[in-house]
Amino acid sequence: MNRISEIKSPERLPAELSKKRWDSIAKPLGSFGLLEDFVRKIASIQGTPDVDISKRAVVVMCADNGVVSEGVTQTGCDVTAKSTVAIAGGRSNINALANTYGAEVFAVDVGIKSDVKSPHVINRKISYGTQNIAEKPAMSTAQAIQAVRTGMDIVRELKSKGFKIIVTGEMGIGNTTTASTLSAVLLGEPVEAVTGRGAGLTAESLERKISVIKRALVVNKPDKNEPLELLAKVGGYDIAGMTGLFLGGAYYGVPVVIDGVISAVSAVIACRMNPLCVDYMLAGHVSAEPAGKKLLESLGLKAVINAGLRLGEGTGGIMLLPLLDGALSLYRNAHKFAEIGIERYVELK
Repeated sequence: MNRISEIKSPERLPAELSKKRWDSIAKPLGSFGLLEDFVRKIASIQGTPDVDISKRAVVVMCADNGVVSEGVTQTGCDVTAKSTVAIAGGRSNINALANTYGAEVFAVDVGIKSDVKSPHVINRKISYGTQNIAEKPAMSTAQAIQAVRTGMDIVRELKSKGFKIIVTGEMGIGNTTTASTLSAVLLGEPVEAVTGRGAGLTAESLERKISVIKRALVVNKPDKNEPLELLAKVGGYDIAGMTGLFLGGAYYGVPVVIDGVISAVSAVIACRMNPLCVDYMLAGHVSAEPAGKKLLESLGLKAVINAGLRLGEGTGGIMLLPLLDGALSLYRNAHKFAEIGIERYVELK
């Protein structure tokens, strides 16, 4: 885990040069809003104003959660394995979007309850699902560390293959329960304020989910100031793996896109492990889950998209890519003040 303490801030000069390029375009200053900020941030991460996101990956961390036995979901754990096989085989929701936006999808088994029979699934299984957090810790600290390392190692591998940007995704029945549990601790909010219906619950089932989360907090007594312990006590392998993706992005210098609430929880935990991680993160969208906006605000990040998305698999995060493509087409190709003989705008204060 030495890599975590060795994370450094990205370079500032490329971001300044990127701003100069934006300001030279014949348009009002800052008129492309957050997208200008995102391009500058990527320039800083990549160490050049010549931003390149042409080779992009979506990494979907797949794992099962023992808390499903408490009846907090509409479906059973078998759906995780089936969905993982579909993602790996190019047949799921994220694949349809990735094919359109030119991204490659990687499905990683970090803790599915069964053996997944697909040559396309990346097998990094740590164990066959987590324990039931309403009764005991989800995993050992050693297992949490292994999951985080797995995410970091995947970033290293993808960077070596030339990938320029990574979108985070997850698949794991029951993971909105673990995400809500973690959110309550990280944000210091009442369980009711951060718990939603996930993939779909009745009002009665939602009350059961809230009750289960409260039991998990009493049983495990997690500490928000101990991020690894927090992951081990009430997290999931998918969340720990995504935490590693964010840490790996910061260590290896690759921008990583936050997807929905489960991804955002992972981003917050990564920043608790090293606050510099936030400089390598891009917020794709604001999740419709109650904790979504609160988690991004705790990071000081703003998302471009607020469309009530809650599908998972990285489907919200990947929607940032075409917006970045559009911003970069302007950034690279739009006419400049100097070229058309118009006096450039000045910054007014």
